[in-house]
Amino acid sequence: MLRVVVLGAAAGGGVPQWNCGCEGCRTARDNGQELQRTQASVAFSGDGEHWFLINASPDLRQQLNATPQLHPKAGALRHTPIAGVILTNSEVDAVAGLLSMREGSPFTVYAHEKVLAILKANSIFNVLNEKNVQRQPIGINEPFEPRLPDGARSGLEVLPFAVSGKSAWYLEGKTHPGGDSGEGDTLGLKITDKATGKCFYFIAACAEVTDALKAEIDGAALVFFDGTVWQDDEMIKAGLSHKTGKSMGHVAMSGDHGAIARLADLTLDRKIFLHINNSNPALLPASPERKAAEAAGWQIPADGTEIVL
Repeated sequence: MLRVVVLGAAAGGGVPQWNCGCEGCRTARDNGQELQRTQASVAFSGDGEHWFLINASPDLRQQLNATPQLHPKAGALRHTPIAGVILTNSEVDAVAGLLSMREGSPFTVYAHEKVLAILKANSIFNVLNEKNVQRQPIGINEPFEPRLPDGARSGLEVLPFAVSGKSAWYLEGKTHPGGDSGEGDTLGLKITDKATGKCFYFIAACAEVTDALKAEIDGAALVFFDGTVWQDDEMIKAGLSHKTGKSMGHVAMSGDHGAIARLADLTLDRKIFLHINNSNPALLPASPERKAAEAAGWQIPADGTEIVL
């Protein structure tokens, strides 16, 4: 049985963002935890005992403490049910949480070679002693079975695939440690329970919904999809940034080329937006944008949402 827990649903900075007074952040502060979101990550398990994370957000310590499934085993002095972390990109909101996992428990970091090269180039990640924390390269369209800390099979299959995106913003104008050619900076994942055949997709960054991507996810029981912005230029209009969503590697929810319209003709049992920016009005339950998203069959999850497939 495949279990998935949403650890965080927000984009970089979370909601409310620490230095932001936009409508979404003000409303989240005024209404308490109901509207607040931490930065995007999910955990999944095939047996309910051993868990894997997809991305390690800067809010990871808070997320782990809020998630009983990921607590140390009762009576154990040192223990974690986390067997591995799979990175889909190298943005700060996907990798910074690794630094909160430096206390010596064994697990494996799975990532494309381009992302691993970035970790290797930044010596701060050496706090994760490679005697305990192995770094395992993964290839595009090369399925693999993540292993448990003792080397046992997990019974899960992960298929990484390329999606339209870009390298981390902090590398703009700089030499990429992993080289500037080829794909690998932005991945989507298909996670399958080999025993049941149940699967879900995780695509937290995507600059364009291509026909190839549509063909890949059509018929899925569950899709987590990039919901960063409602409109491509919303951050510019709000005075929060000079960048569009697409220039940051994120497709908008709305519009003729947005995720809602482009994925409307697919058969998807459950569609959930993830990595939602504080500027996105769809975060607000009473907004027209939220109602439009929900009318199209999309969900805006709360942190802690658990799904069983």
